[in-house]
Amino acid sequence: QVQLVESGGGSVQSGGSLRLSCAASQYSGFTYSMAWFRQAPVKEREGVAAMDTYGRTTYADSVKGRFLVSQDTAKNTVYLQMNSLKPEDAAMYYCAAALSTSSPSLYPPHFGVWGHGTQVTVSS
Repeated sequence: QVQLVESGGGSVQSGGSLRLSCAASQYSGFTYSMAWFRQAPVKEREGVAAMDTYGRTTYADSVKGRFLVSQDTAKNTVYLQMNSLKPEDAAMYYCAAALSTSSPSLYPPHFGVWGHGTQVTVSS
């Protein structure tokens, strides 16, 4: 089964930028839809950005225009470029993979493979 490892988290000031990476390994030959989720303390996990196997993307309203999901298929890596960060963006960010989705999905139950997360802290 594919394994996911996130990196790129850190601490930034409000208005700053970070780029998260999600490296996938041990592919089984299947293609996957990918997504980024985040979870802050005492809050539910929420979908942030997703890309399906056709490269179509979708974003949570709260990050539209600020975040960009992309992929480098040669490196088996998915990225989340986060710009104009706000304190409310602070959370643990997770990468997730699904064998197939009919469209980009931000619904956690669609995803069967998860990384361990990378922490993002935004100070005001």
